[in-house]
Amino acid sequence: MKVAVDFGISNTDIAVSNDANVDFFTIPSTKINHLILDEIFEQINIDIDLIEKIVVTGGKSDSLESIYKTIEVLKINETDAIGNGVIEIYNTHEPFVAISAGTGTACIYHQDGEFNYIGGIAIGGGTIKGLSNLALNNSSIDELTKKALLGNRDNIDLLIGDVVNDIGVLNPSVTASNFAKLKKGDDVSENDVAAAIFNMIGEVIGTIAYLNAAVCGINKVHFIGRVSTNEVVQNAINARLKLANMEGLFEDNREYGTVVGALKLLNDN
Repeated sequence: MKVAVDFGISNTDIAVSNDANVDFFTIPSTKINHLILDEIFEQINIDIDLIEKIVVTGGKSDSLESIYKTIEVLKINETDAIGNGVIEIYNTHEPFVAISAGTGTACIYHQDGEFNYIGGIAIGGGTIKGLSNLALNNSSIDELTKKALLGNRDNIDLLIGDVVNDIGVLNPSVTASNFAKLKKGDDVSENDVAAAIFNMIGEVIGTIAYLNAAVCGINKVHFIGRVSTNEVVQNAINARLKLANMEGLFEDNREYGTVVGALKLLNDN
């Protein structure tokens, strides 16, 4: 049995490989200490005696001991884990730009087996939770998503069509300014606010995605990370990519992209 662990800011993802089968687990992240692997294996009910190899990435995983019990702990750079996760999930070895959308957002570029971190932004799932807690007193992504799907962000955002006729090829439904229609004392629905928050996060991620892809001469972007699986965020990402005539790729299991890449590197070694 081989085990990969990705210590994210909000969630810790675990991939357990046993022959041809891989099982995934997700638990809330806690501070890394010398007992963290004991706690993880207890939570996911894994028999330690069956573990042959362990690989860790993300967070402060490099502070872990290099030997757990009698098992070697391989430590993987997160950029390499993200890149190898994209290769594994999307079955590609071509040059690519990848976005890892989690609590924050990271962007990497791959060419000829080399992975380069080309920038990140402090916008992601953590921003959704923080802003929603401030505005709606609610930080449950599941509950907020339901609200967002029912809401209409047009009641919150100022759109191109609200202020001008045409700007180049921009559609009137493109956002001119997020939240600009809100004024002090305005009575707006929680659903509309949730829709506007999720949309704004998606727009920012989508904009960073197409700008980095354009710089690298790539016309499509591979996405991994849990935030990219959110329907409202994904729709906003795609709307932004469409402005630049770029394609977003969203494969199954991409929420586990980084831990998949760590497991791939463990197997390769």
